[in-house]
Amino acid sequence: MKMGTALIYDEEMTNYKLLWVDPACKIEVPERLTVSHEALVKSGLAERCVSVPVREATEADILLVHSEEYLEAVKKTPFMTLEDLKEFTLQYGDVYFHPNIYHCAKLAAGATLQLVDSVMTGKVRNGMALVRPPGHHSMRSAANGFCVFNNVAIAARYAKQKHGAKRVLIVDWDVHHGQGVQYCFEDDPSVLYFSWHRYEHQKFWPNLKESDYDSVGKGKGAGFNVNVPWNKVGMKNNDYLSVFCHVLLPVAYEFCPDLVLVCAGFDSAIGDPEGEMCASPDIFAHLTHLLMNLAGGKLCAVLEGGYNLTSLPQSVCQTVQTLLGDPAPLPVNLDGPCQSALESLHCVRSAHRPYWSCLKHAAELPNSDISTKRIKLAEEEEKTEKEIEEKSVEAKVWPEPPKRVAPPVRTAAILPNGVACPDGCKCFSSSEDPDPVIVNKLRESFLKNADDSDALTTLSSLTALIEQMEKNEICNGLALVRDVSMVMDCVVQQAAAALKRVLVVCVGDVVVPCPSKEDGKTLLVQFSNKASVEQQRKYHVPVCLKKGCSDVSGFIQAVLGLLLPLGYEYDPSLVLLVRAPDSGLSDSAWQHLTGLLQGLAQGHTLVLMQEGEKACVAPTASSLLGDAAPCLGQLHTSVPEDAETLERLRQTLQVDWKLLQTTAPQTGGGEER
Repeated sequence: MKMGTALIYDEEMTNYKLLWVDPACKIEVPERLTVSHEALVKSGLAERCVSVPVREATEADILLVHSEEYLEAVKKTPFMTLEDLKEFTLQYGDVYFHPNIYHCAKLAAGATLQLVDSVMTGKVRNGMALVRPPGHHSMRSAANGFCVFNNVAIAARYAKQKHGAKRVLIVDWDVHHGQGVQYCFEDDPSVLYFSWHRYEHQKFWPNLKESDYDSVGKGKGAGFNVNVPWNKVGMKNNDYLSVFCHVLLPVAYEFCPDLVLVCAGFDSAIGDPEGEMCASPDIFAHLTHLLMNLAGGKLCAVLEGGYNLTSLPQSVCQTVQTLLGDPAPLPVNLDGPCQSALESLHCVRSAHRPYWSCLKHAAELPNSDISTKRIKLAEEEEKTEKEIEEKSVEAKVWPEPPKRVAPPVRTAAILPNGVACPDGCKCFSSSEDPDPVIVNKLRESFLKNADDSDALTTLSSLTALIEQMEKNEICNGLALVRDVSMVMDCVVQQAAAALKRVLVVCVGDVVVPCPSKEDGKTLLVQFSNKASVEQQRKYHVPVCLKKGCSDVSGFIQAVLGLLLPLGYEYDPSLVLLVRAPDSGLSDSAWQHLTGLLQGLAQGHTLVLMQEGEKACVAPTASSLLGDAAPCLGQLHTSVPEDAETLERLRQTLQVDWKLLQTTAPQTGGGEER
């Protein structure tokens, strides 16, 4: 992966704390920062990053978002007595001040800007800033929710002003709504703000009506504010992934940002006393990965919340390791989103139908109050103080995320004579004589010409490559072959016998192997402009697009809303990606597909292409090596027939594949938690 990952941290930001008793603020402690940094050091991740020094934000930087009156008021806090600080704090909500907090707040904002400078100038590809105090609740003239200056909002305006960014995406996965960011950009179409947050029908802090799904932005900014309210606690990995696949990613790809800023709050992870969610730390590896091909890979993650001193550092490590380019871990036991998550998903997609072509076919809003709201109101009437107290002391237990080990070889290539091996790839051929039993089997099943030694060598090498991928000695590979249909058939049979599950993704019109039985060993998804003669089944999904793969908008939306949910729920051991001759797919769209699929199967992806596709070897290798795909530009409206086709497919397939659901059944259905 070209360039590096920045890590910005300064111990000075731990040098303030709560100086009086305040139950609402006692969880915001300096140890939040120290345990996160220590975990990165202990795991060896910190030394793999590019260390970037912090700086204080200037007054001009701060005034990009905050009022001069507010800045002048905060500037006086270093000289206040304890009683003065208490009095000053009372005018704001759920925040505290300390003689050193103004200095630390300037460092937090300045560190975020240092990260933006490093990414936007190409010194690094991406990075994370471990900062304190957090920022996303802070408003133009008010501190709020532990936040003094709005670090990410300042960074967005700074990126536009200094680096000429035309469009900035802010992804806020903190468990609280970042109302400060929303207020800053709600009438600005150049900044797309996405936030999911615990809401519970306005019963959870900050208890704002404008945190609900129907606050979509104002004036020219209508549609550029996306709120996903979590109306129940206990949301899991599948709920988070579902919202990414069916709301955030489709809208983000249509928006086409020049920079992605992440309000990286980890109070949305399991064990956090604020969030009370059940998403495991490793989900943040996948969320990070799914954002890394946007904006040409320019991604800045900035720490916000996170108050469990175990899940917080685990989640930080998962995020940074993914930014460094290591393969994401296997997703664990994904099923469908719960009914409450589906209701929120339904409402958000419906509210944004008028603004985004990718959501044009979203279902209408429910006619009546959503069921979890009725349930919540009934619960409120019955709940006693004792029950609330008992719930708060329940301890969550979860396993430590498995150690992620990157294979010694990232990308191997099997290429015919005369085709140069791309930089960074290992030219692969089987070092051992093939097993005579396997050779005979290959000849009997796949080789029509008994003297076809070149084809036999290729098939033998592919068999050996898959074995090394299975042992995690090689992460991924690509092969340029004479007959892509025959080789695909061979690889599918070999891999399905050796591995548990193989996801086969075919792009273009090629004869595909159709399994005689639905045993789940392979899931085949094919994109083309021809109707399949084979009937669509659970493990055989033909996607017929009117313009085939040449319509980038329709193709990308099919990948995001159909292929990714299928892939994550199927959880393959290997992804086999096949590019047919003359598929019509642009190299940039192909690179996005290749990059996105590497979030599955611990990155074990094998790409097959016909010998005539030599020009595609370099861009394919680039994506397999972890380089970000080039920007696709703002996507236009896809062909109406294709949008309807995808919606019909989703409706049919969601009976078997729960991650394809985007609406909650009116009665029953949807796992209730």
